[in-house]
Amino acid sequence: MHRATLLIAALLAGSWTLNACARSPESAAAATLSKWKAGTNYQLLSAPQPTGVASGKVEVDEVFWYGCGHCYALDPELESWKAGKADYVEFVRIPVIWGQPQRQHAKLYYTIQALHRPELHSKIFDAIHQRGLPLAAQDEVQARALQFGFLSTLGVTEKEFDAAYDSMSVASNMMRAEDLTRKLAVGSVPAIYVNGKYSTSVSEAGGPAELISLINDLAASEKNR
Repeated sequence: MHRATLLIAALLAGSWTLNACARSPESAAAATLSKWKAGTNYQLLSAPQPTGVASGKVEVDEVFWYGCGHCYALDPELESWKAGKADYVEFVRIPVIWGQPQRQHAKLYYTIQALHRPELHSKIFDAIHQRGLPLAAQDEVQARALQFGFLSTLGVTEKEFDAAYDSMSVASNMMRAEDLTRKLAVGSVPAIYVNGKYSTSVSEAGGPAELISLINDLAASEKNR
């Protein structure tokens, strides 16, 4: 009887030790973010937004504008990060919509997505910032003509352009982008949002390289929860 009692006590002690040494999801997440300061390097959103990713995934959004020089400068960093990001991270670009120029550029972005030509994204940036092509105009008719003229030089036919530009997917994505611009109260771009809970930027993180590191840590903290 005495031997059995000792065995049970040992098993209970071992179980307590394992439980005591196991790090909780909350403490693991906190440890991941220990080198960053909330309120300085990143912000917690007062009104968290739902994400569109599957369970086990973490959504990272970049809100940008093609006409923004800072967005253009950051884009190669994000493209490089995207190529080697963690498998559980889903990266989504959202064009900001403040007014007419942003609306026209947002429609161009969603048009190339509908065309399944994501490689044209960087070419649009280059056209605007290197070649001085605005790809926006006083009205939508002119903007449409400018955008088709540009895309036609990259192998997009008029039939393909019209089908994509006027598609339901572009229209619904435009509505979502405008809605998110308002709900997130986007005041400047580029802005990064992680899992609908955190926001950050190049200046808050301390630079482009620091931003990439912070994105990874915020995403990992969400994965650990």
